[in-house]
Amino acid sequence: MYRKNSKLRKINLVSAAFFVFIAIFYMIYEKASISKQGDSDSFVPVISVADGDTVTVMLSSKKEKVRLIGIDAPELGQKPWGAESKKYLESLISSSGSKVRLEYDVDKRDKYGRILAYLWTTDGTLVNLSMVKNGQAVLYTFPPNVKYVSDLKAAQTEARNKRLGIWSGEGLKETPRDYKRTHPRK
Repeated sequence: MYRKNSKLRKINLVSAAFFVFIAIFYMIYEKASISKQGDSDSFVPVISVADGDTVTVMLSSKKEKVRLIGIDAPELGQKPWGAESKKYLESLISSSGSKVRLEYDVDKRDKYGRILAYLWTTDGTLVNLSMVKNGQAVLYTFPPNVKYVSDLKAAQTEARNKRLGIWSGEGLKETPRDYKRTHPRK
């Protein structure tokens, strides 16, 4: 009986070690996969622009949605600002040859599975910052992803003071966040 319990313990120990090994391997692989895709020198093609704060890129032969960190752009239903914001983002992406570099912060994905990133153009422009600075999006922080929060705050203050885009006299009537609350997706 002692031998049987001893064998059973060894099998349980080996099984537990195997599952721990698999879990560690998976976490390392997932982290390496995302970091490989966002190397500082690698630019990825942008396939489409969904709105003023979400794009689809091609990473490792796979389409991935990317949510821009630190900003919230008007929803497409917030006329005309949603369409204006999307158009502005499309122009930034287009001027970069439809290629951007992704920079990650602490959290790499949101609860919807989208990649969270700062986008950089080929000429070194931080897209997220440009969107806020030109009045096409508002500051939207979601800790722990706050790497450029002070720059984004300053950009929003500047856009507001200059009454650019959504801050103009006929600007945005409610924040994108408030709009989403009163107009939930179906």
